[in-house]
Amino acid sequence: MTDNPDAILTQLPARLKAARTAQGLSLDAVAKLSGVSRSMVSQIERGESSPTIATLWNLTRALQVDFAGLLDSAPSPAQIEVLRAAEVPTINNLGSGCRIRILSPPEEAGKHEVYELLIDVGGMLDSQPHTRGAREHLTVLEGTVELRSGEAVGTVHAGDTARYPADVPHRIAAADGPVRAFLVVQDA
Repeated sequence: MTDNPDAILTQLPARLKAARTAQGLSLDAVAKLSGVSRSMVSQIERGESSPTIATLWNLTRALQVDFAGLLDSAPSPAQIEVLRAAEVPTINNLGSGCRIRILSPPEEAGKHEVYELLIDVGGMLDSQPHTRGAREHLTVLEGTVELRSGEAVGTVHAGDTARYPADVPHRIAAADGPVRAFLVVQDA
């Protein structure tokens, strides 16, 4: 972060506007998302008003940008993070006949988790309830799954996607052969 407060004030309007336009948001949308008036957002973007820390915090949350990164003097270069197949963390001891490859970054744990499930014939992933409001989205790539969420039971075939509550006991089981699927867990 820069040590020159004048540089921060000079860069802030353009960076806020760039963050808003990069997400395709209007001034009205940012105002609604942040609780900051439309006219104040416009004045800040034009450099006609300096936001308080609280206002800036609300704007960064609404725009889903990093507070410190917004004030950083050097823009970060574009990066592509590649995790090679052999480097993907894998869990082999959860469930029976089930291998879980963790595809999401560690900082997403508990918020938005992405997994590849590889379930052997007769295998299953039996899960206890996650936090209240948690949901899972299961897309079967190969095979057929018998899915249970609480008392609800369903069959999910290759190419199908199931969405269901994960704040109750739930089970993903290979129905009649090996299974390969992607699992997204929200708000676990």
